[in-house]
Amino acid sequence: MAYVYLVFAILTETIGTTALQASQQFTRLWPSVIVAVAYGASFYLMALALKTMPVGIVYAIWSGLGIVFIAAIGFVIFGQRLDAAAVAGIALIMAGILVIHLFSGSARH
Repeated sequence: MAYVYLVFAILTETIGTTALQASQQFTRLWPSVIVAVAYGASFYLMALALKTMPVGIVYAIWSGLGIVFIAAIGFVIFGQRLDAAAVAGIALIMAGILVIHLFSGSARH
């Protein structure tokens, strides 16, 4: 169940960060409200995952996948381009998450 909480924590964090861009520095009401609600939900869900998973593993997966998703959303929705070094770095983040998930005894499956 911890991974379910973590997945939803990542999704709500991604929604919050996307709304943060759309809020235009908190000058637009509804995107700003979405930021607050989504980040609150994300931290609550992450706290639930932390009941049974180590904080380092949870945070590594949460932040790593958040980076990957936000980079993809930035590209698709906001037209933000990534250079080769950024793509390589994101690929390394994804590889690190796979190593943790597949080979670490610290991550509960």
